[in-house]
Amino acid sequence: MNTLKRFVEWQFFGVCSAIGEKMGVATETIRKYFIYTSFITVGSPVIFYLIAAFWMNIKRYIFNAKRNPVRYT
Repeated sequence: MNTLKRFVEWQFFGVCSAIGEKMGVATETIRKYFIYTSFITVGSPVIFYLIAAFWMNIKRYIFNAKRNPVRYT
């Protein structure tokens, strides 16, 4: 069951786990709040989730790239 959980977390960008690590809150709690607010506000947290996932992906790409523009400036 833990391998399935890790696979799902890895495939879904890890936004909730990253927020949980930064704030010191359990990721399950953050996931619950995302789900609850998505039902209450008809999906608007999904937009925040996608923006956060995009930002995390871009940040990872920039800092791990061989030709990193941040390192050369």
